[in-house]
Amino acid sequence: MLPEPTRRQTILRLALPIIAGMLSQSLINLIDAALVGSLGEVPLAGVGIGGYAMFLITALLFGLSSGVQAQTARRHGEKAWQRLAMALNAGLVIATVIALPVSLLCLWQAPRLLALINQDPAVNAVAVEYFRWRVVSLLAVAMIFCFRGYWNGIQQTGIYLRIILVMHVINVAASVVLIFGYLGLPAMGAAGAGAGTTLSLFAGLGIWCLISLRRARSSGFLAGLPRQRTFVTTLQLAAPHSFQQLWFAGGYAALFWILGQIGTSSVAVGHVLVNLSLLLILPGVGMGMAAMSLVGQALGRDELGDAHRWGWDVVNLAWVCLAVLALPMLLFPSAVLGLFVHDPALIALGRLPLQLTALMIVLDAAALVLGQALLGAGANRIVMTTTLSLQWLVFLPLAWWVGVGLEQGLVGIWWVQLGYRCLNSMWFGLIWQRRRWQRLRV
Repeated sequence: MLPEPTRRQTILRLALPIIAGMLSQSLINLIDAALVGSLGEVPLAGVGIGGYAMFLITALLFGLSSGVQAQTARRHGEKAWQRLAMALNAGLVIATVIALPVSLLCLWQAPRLLALINQDPAVNAVAVEYFRWRVVSLLAVAMIFCFRGYWNGIQQTGIYLRIILVMHVINVAASVVLIFGYLGLPAMGAAGAGAGTTLSLFAGLGIWCLISLRRARSSGFLAGLPRQRTFVTTLQLAAPHSFQQLWFAGGYAALFWILGQIGTSSVAVGHVLVNLSLLLILPGVGMGMAAMSLVGQALGRDELGDAHRWGWDVVNLAWVCLAVLALPMLLFPSAVLGLFVHDPALIALGRLPLQLTALMIVLDAAALVLGQALLGAGANRIVMTTTLSLQWLVFLPLAWWVGVGLEQGLVGIWWVQLGYRCLNSMWFGLIWQRRRWQRLRV
């Protein structure tokens, strides 16, 4: 059942800019791949390996966004206007303290780190150069997480979209110039893509700072060091979410290792299926981030029933949106796969798994939304333990047993994944209904 029109409009007003920003990020990644791909398969592979390494390092700081957003939404609900930006201040300090030494360590140990992911010397040479340019931006990435959390927490999500679009324009322009050596600059090749991305991130950080200085000073932005309790709360909220993201990414690496035990064709088709699912769940993630703010603000107003209702309202709307996106994969699987692979044997192998992926996307709506909503309530540890336990203790062992042990291959693994997604959403629904998260203080 869809929520009432006014509540539906509120959800969409918050979620659509976030969704558009996330989708634009996926598009820009494809553009970067196309630019580097013209240089050959080794540069393209190197950028892929370096980008994955950067994703893992970034996961260490990803939780700062939800940590700042949860506290900001709660203060907004309490109408504590002069303390709205205290969590943002704390997040920026934590980002600096963690990101700077991690960046220096990664610059120093980049060859060893990349060797853990890939053993091809030619690919690794490109990956190290690209990764070093990218990891310079870790401080900017961490601070942007904090700013995004603050502005999403006060329901100003449109700012995030506008800034990220500007960053994408800078990224494309700078990457083209630096990769191919236009405007009299030396051609940097694949490393130019990393340098262009880093330049765009620091430009985006500058824009975030300027907007916050103009519009958030009255809320306490840079008005002084936050209290120790704010630092502790931010760390307590951020650490579980960061840990979850890191191991969640590692779970996909484990999945591809399992597929590798079956055969190259399973890896190729699995890569397409996973990337399609990660792209198409972005609307659910964006709606979940909207739920995070709405739930946090309702709890700040001490309206517990409204907070509970917001969770299900967003889930109901997410189900409809994700079902519309999944429908082409369910009805026309061969046509969709044909956009990415051209071997008839691979299309035949991926047809049923793609239809199962379509069902997974819809069934995953409750977990996507309620997981984010629980972050808004401060239940970060619950989200972490639930997500990682089901992924590492249920799905991955069963995927190995069914796919490799019972020789059911890719199709068997995807049936297991369908059951795992059902269990995941049911479990989060049960946690939400028990309402213990309403007792947490942020």
